[in-house]
Amino acid sequence: MPVGVQAPEASPGRYHRRRNDDDGNGSDCSDVLGVDVLDEGADPFDIPAKRASVERLRRWRQAALVLNASRRFRYTLDLKKEEEKEQIRRKIRAHAQVIRVFLWEACQDLTLVILIIAAVISLVLGIATEGIKEGWYDGASIAFAVFLVILVTAVSDYKQSLQFQHLNEEKQNIQVEVIRGGRRIEVSIFDIVVGDVVALKIGDQVPADGVLVSGHSLAIDESSMTGESKIVVKDHKSPFLMGGCKVADGYGTMLVTAVGLNTEWGLLMASISEDNNEETPLQVRLNGVATFIGIVGLSVAAMVLIVLVARYFTGHTTNPDGSIQFVKGQTSVKSTIFGTIKILTIAVTIVVVAVPEGLPLAVTLTLAYSMQKMMADKALVRRLSACETMGSATTICSDKTGTLTLNQMTVVRSVVGGIKLKSPADIENLSPVVSSLILEGIAQNSSGSVFEPEDGSPIEITGSPTEKAILSWGVEFHMKFAEEKSKSSIIHVSPFNSEKKRAGVAVIVDDSDIHVHWKGAAEIVLALCTNWLDVNGISHEMTPDKANQFKKYIEEMAEESLRCVAFAYRTLDLNYVPNEEERINWELPDNELALIGIVGMKVRMVTGDNLQTARAIALECGILTDSQASQPVIIEGKVFRAYSDAEREAVADQISVMGRSSPSDKLLLVKALKKKGNVVAVTGDGTNDAPALHEADIGLAMGIQGTEVAKESSDIIILDDNFASVVKVVRWGRSVYANIQKFIQFQLTVNVAALIINVVAAISSGNVPLNAVQLLWVNLIMDTLGALALATEPPTDQLMKRPPVGRKEPLVTNIMWRNLFIQAVFQVTVLLTLNFRGRDLLHLTQDTLDHANKVKNTFIFNTFVLCQVFNEFNSRKPYELNIFDGVSRNHLFLAVVSITVVLQVIIIEFLGKFTSTVRLSWKLWLVSVGIGFVSWPLAFSGKFIPVPQTELKTYISRCLPGKKDNEGSTPPPPPPPPV
Repeated sequence: MPVGVQAPEASPGRYHRRRNDDDGNGSDCSDVLGVDVLDEGADPFDIPAKRASVERLRRWRQAALVLNASRRFRYTLDLKKEEEKEQIRRKIRAHAQVIRVFLWEACQDLTLVILIIAAVISLVLGIATEGIKEGWYDGASIAFAVFLVILVTAVSDYKQSLQFQHLNEEKQNIQVEVIRGGRRIEVSIFDIVVGDVVALKIGDQVPADGVLVSGHSLAIDESSMTGESKIVVKDHKSPFLMGGCKVADGYGTMLVTAVGLNTEWGLLMASISEDNNEETPLQVRLNGVATFIGIVGLSVAAMVLIVLVARYFTGHTTNPDGSIQFVKGQTSVKSTIFGTIKILTIAVTIVVVAVPEGLPLAVTLTLAYSMQKMMADKALVRRLSACETMGSATTICSDKTGTLTLNQMTVVRSVVGGIKLKSPADIENLSPVVSSLILEGIAQNSSGSVFEPEDGSPIEITGSPTEKAILSWGVEFHMKFAEEKSKSSIIHVSPFNSEKKRAGVAVIVDDSDIHVHWKGAAEIVLALCTNWLDVNGISHEMTPDKANQFKKYIEEMAEESLRCVAFAYRTLDLNYVPNEEERINWELPDNELALIGIVGMKVRMVTGDNLQTARAIALECGILTDSQASQPVIIEGKVFRAYSDAEREAVADQISVMGRSSPSDKLLLVKALKKKGNVVAVTGDGTNDAPALHEADIGLAMGIQGTEVAKESSDIIILDDNFASVVKVVRWGRSVYANIQKFIQFQLTVNVAALIINVVAAISSGNVPLNAVQLLWVNLIMDTLGALALATEPPTDQLMKRPPVGRKEPLVTNIMWRNLFIQAVFQVTVLLTLNFRGRDLLHLTQDTLDHANKVKNTFIFNTFVLCQVFNEFNSRKPYELNIFDGVSRNHLFLAVVSITVVLQVIIIEFLGKFTSTVRLSWKLWLVSVGIGFVSWPLAFSGKFIPVPQTELKTYISRCLPGKKDNEGSTPPPPPPPPV
């Protein structure tokens, strides 16, 4: 035994608190050992003999190991495995609980409830009349079929809910920049811990609660927490930051003090459950269609019920052997009730088949499938409705930087000291004065950072693409970032924003000299300069000729598709600098600047660049041709802004490129396009794009360079910042609509055929060829399995050759009505012929009437099901001749069809007692297959029958060609829509 530890003789049911009698302070050893000891006199190591918690066993073992580390535990409980098993058990219990909820929801269907009641009554009466050996088949068969429908529906709904839950988790997985070990790295918001230092910039979401470490003009929008839209400035007097808020301006760093549920935002979110029951416009329309069809089916079922009841009680309904089922005064009450229940079951089952529950399911399946595949194609859907709306997009307004072009830049041209440098970092001809000023401006007037590893690893540069390009240029100047930052101190910052298109910083040098540095859009900064520095650091007046020379440099760079940034500075007397309290609202002086240099950055990555850059990029992408590069096809934002509302609407459709556009210009363009009837998609990545993203029908934010403000305003996030992914989103959007149309055509064919066959047979003979169990199986095929097969078709190139889908375009087109009519007429004709002439056609005249009817009805049921299997192939391509195109690549479709056929064989050959069927000979199987096979050439030839075309609006499709991806390939532009 370990020293000082006495093994207990028994394990009492309660724990005791042992007090320290020596000091009388009542302290207990549970603080040291972590064991709950409740009553006096008990050993702290005492544990229950049974059902001790894993945590208590672990604590006891740790304590014993400390006292006697040499002892090894052998043949003892593996606590890790036990904990893993407990986690698995908890997961199973949680999943089971959720599935029970979905099962309960599936049971709420009124028609299924009626069928369950009918099954119970049928079971009771069947056992009472025919005995338990034979009487339970009908009732049990209906009950099992209903249970199978409920189970499949519940499991399907559960799987979709898991997919949506996964996508919601992805939406919340924000990447945050933290400083660890002196370097800036990106981590998931879920991986932030207390003590992390988080870098914040304009457009970011504050990821956790914390306190400000340092910041410059840091302004926070706390409306999400306080409900007030007032922007709050953060400084050393008001340093507390709350998670969930947005950075409205400036930049800074914060120390994390609380994460997760310990934050104010976390507590708020924990009390709010996200609503995943969003209904898309297409779902609303389909619910209306399903309701209408359901009403028609209910009316037909009611008519059938009345006819069958009337026939039954008037003695016109016969048994399989030809005897009359009901004779007044002779038939027992029990038999009468049993016969009535059978009639009611048939009517209710007709309702089950007629009500297209599969339509909403098909939409859910295709949306979930599309969202999952779009995720693989680097597009995260934030709002379900965006999936289908993208299929209707007629215009895409794309930001250039980071969308049409890769968001990576490097300085390739530079003009410093009034001369062009041979190479961008050629400093041989520059005086120390000019070199120090340019490096001071690069290092201090930047929100990025440079990390130089001590082990000689490559230098790491972080920040926006522009900041990284400028800092890399400084590194080429042999800039030591940390050393350059230490030479002067920042006293005030004017952060960059899209309105002024420049950023400034005031620094104090040698405790007396004030330098105000500005950088920004070259032509804007140049206009603020009254002087310029030569290579020797001597200031000269900015004459008109010299200004024109600098403008020419800018134009030359812009025509080469370079983004131009100018650097300027001025000195300021220390007396003009306000004190620290008044400095918060200080506007940095931007007059009387001296131009230091201009750089042109090659973009390897409706734009804020100037018109020449915009034109050059547009020509390179193929958006413009040489003949189009003039107004109004290409226009500046300020020109468009000056137009009246009517003029903007008039030219909106003609504009292909808008250069030097402000956020308000983008918003005005979107509004004008929407007024003209366009369905507008807008891409963007900056905070300035948020209004246009919100106003557009579909907002597409960039996932890598996009700010959190832009992402929150968007409907879809493009995770790889690639326009090619935008085109893929359009394909998936059109695929959603196309897949729904395929399923509608398939389901309506089944509905029409099943209803007509049963109604005609019921009215004419009083019996139906398809009984309740068989119709429930057909219902399962066309609802769940049919939706699974057709709603998960991947998009094809053919979709991009059609015009966008109009918002008010009918769900069932003339072509679909033609296809549906041909298939329904074929199936109804064949099956009704078999119903009335089946005995002769199938050579069953020599058999008994009962057996002949069973064979005939089994053959009708089998043929009907196989016709639906073959019709699934026809429904894949409603508009194309080749219905097999791409079928080998759709493994899920082939699997569903195969499972359906296998189950049908099992039902016919082995489950006859439950489905009221008999085994069929191989010849009859071949005939059934042959009848189904005829639907293929019939569908093929039917597509040559002309149908009247509804008047189609001419849609304007601007799915622009994408940029080159990482492999250097360029996705082909979608062809223009037919007029």
